[in-house]
Amino acid sequence: MNDRIGAPGSGLSRRELMIATGGAAALAGCMSRGQGADPESSDSSGDEEDASSGLPQTSAPEVVRVDEQGGSVTLRSVTARHPVHPMDSMGGPIELPQVWAFQADDGEPSVPGPILRTTEGNDMEVTLDNTDAGHPHTLHFHGVRKSWKNDGVPTTTGVTVYPGEKHTYTIPANVPGTHFYHCHYQTHRHIDMGMYGIFRVDPKGYEPADREYFFTLKDWDSRVNRQMAGENVDYSPRQRNPDVFTINGKSLPRTLHPEEGSPIIVDRGDTVRLHMVNAGYMSHPMHTHNHRYRLVEKDGGQIPEAAQYEQDITNVAPAERHTIEFEADADPGIYLMHCHKVNHAMNGTSYPGGMVNGIVYRDAMDTDVFADLMEYAGYEG
Repeated sequence: MNDRIGAPGSGLSRRELMIATGGAAALAGCMSRGQGADPESSDSSGDEEDASSGLPQTSAPEVVRVDEQGGSVTLRSVTARHPVHPMDSMGGPIELPQVWAFQADDGEPSVPGPILRTTEGNDMEVTLDNTDAGHPHTLHFHGVRKSWKNDGVPTTTGVTVYPGEKHTYTIPANVPGTHFYHCHYQTHRHIDMGMYGIFRVDPKGYEPADREYFFTLKDWDSRVNRQMAGENVDYSPRQRNPDVFTINGKSLPRTLHPEEGSPIIVDRGDTVRLHMVNAGYMSHPMHTHNHRYRLVEKDGGQIPEAAQYEQDITNVAPAERHTIEFEADADPGIYLMHCHKVNHAMNGTSYPGGMVNGIVYRDAMDTDVFADLMEYAGYEG
């Protein structure tokens, strides 16, 4: 894990965050609840123990630069509990009592899984370590061209990684762009249990933006996670009814938590590039407030400049990958980025919540408004 704050990518350092907010005292500043609070929320602090308390807790996804560690990475399947939003603000607390998280090498288990990043031409060897897992798994990588036996589909390749086994996949980095990986064993259930992540292949000579961030969108029917945790609930994938909506595994206001969430932290004048992957089963029209962007990549394909145009909403279908780019040229403040299916921007019956994030200018972080948001998100500085 590194010392960066904000969404996975090129955020601030913790020191920069403390300078921007005026130190911990600024975050403790305004203690009123304001319009974002839910007056009917429970008194739970989110720290209560439950039947899943013995499981490890997921962490925020990290970026693994695979080409900097010899082209190899090991992914382990870890049964964990996943706090989507552990506070009682804005309709919380919300927790998935059991998920199957991916852990890269000696890192922390996370949902989404680690972001595997490499460079065009630097092929990867990805070892799926299933020695401590209780279920069969596989790995399937979208986008790149690979050999038959490395496709990750058990029924068509004959390769299943059973509990107690390991298997190494060779994944060529031959299609630049932002891609998606997931377990392809009983796919309808295993993705819903958290087995997915982003795979990024930078083209040769890639020029990063001033700020570059990764986002995974996901809709959840929490009944499957509760069922796998032993709760007496009925669930059928044919009658799926999503009730939790996340960006990088978190719902508003936890999405704005600098360490566990994914705020889009910018300075005025920055060029900002956002890589979005839809790991769920529903489409999500993602909308930015006060910023217009260009869609520059889709599903590993570069969009010619002549075909790009300014817009403020892009509909990301299941398994699609959209990379958008914009200039941070607005009046410095705090602006939403959210799914415009408004019932996806809720935590249960509480609005706002769910699949909502924020474009946060550093100049606005030393304000009472930002301090309130940090209180709702549970960030103590």
